[in-house]
Amino acid sequence: MNSSLPLSIQSIHNALTTHSLGRRIELRDQIGSTNREAVALAQSGVEHGTVVLADTQTEGRGRLARSWFSPSGINLYCSIVIRTAMVGDRQSAWLSWLPLITALAAAEAIDTAASTHIEVKWPNDLLIGERKVGGILCESGTAKQSGPFQVVGIGLNVNGSVTDFPEEILDIATTLRHETGRDIDRNRLLAKFLDELEACIEEFSARGTERIALAYQRRCTTIGKTVKATLAEGREIIGIAEGVSQDGSLTVAPRPQPAGRQPPEILHLRVADIIHVRT
Repeated sequence: MNSSLPLSIQSIHNALTTHSLGRRIELRDQIGSTNREAVALAQSGVEHGTVVLADTQTEGRGRLARSWFSPSGINLYCSIVIRTAMVGDRQSAWLSWLPLITALAAAEAIDTAASTHIEVKWPNDLLIGERKVGGILCESGTAKQSGPFQVVGIGLNVNGSVTDFPEEILDIATTLRHETGRDIDRNRLLAKFLDELEACIEEFSARGTERIALAYQRRCTTIGKTVKATLAEGREIIGIAEGVSQDGSLTVAPRPQPAGRQPPEILHLRVADIIHVRT
């Protein structure tokens, strides 16, 4: 397992250009889950933009209750407390788009800090050539004193070797170091991610989804592919992913039915486990 430059609050702040995100960083050598800690801090009234950062997690979590492989000293595991108030019906769109916005910001940051192109599998898996290099977990809550909040958690496989992965993900995961052939400065990468995330949040607040949606769709490798979508109740659907709607849902055209049947309606998936099907 490769080593990496140590995480440093000072190094992150030296590279940071945000107004609020990352101005307070809680750095831990080891933690159960950065998301769990960030939620607890948010409920206690911690300020907008607070980051919980850890060198390793013992109970790292991904989407759909999956665990997240979290070895020490080589990767990025962090969660950010967001307190962005949206007016009226924009709040619902904000909650739907936040995971996608976070994926977009992470992809832009990796492009800059690691000089490698990242694609996004809807809604927020970060891919290099169909291998996963990062994932995102978003949660929402309300604190009595400080009102609603969101927590954005991200895990990035940065300086490890692919041979370090557990057998069950060995064929589907990768690291930035493996793909680029060099070590990546985790401090600079995190600072760039926070810069990009704050810019995306400001863009959404000012102008809604129009430009965000265009940028996301350019990154989204799911669009145009045949996908297998597993819904929350366990039902599976196979079809063509046609695009991403203004509410952030994935539009899927189910496979054609036998001759004589009505064509199936286009589905708008808000929560689903997506697999790209090779054709």
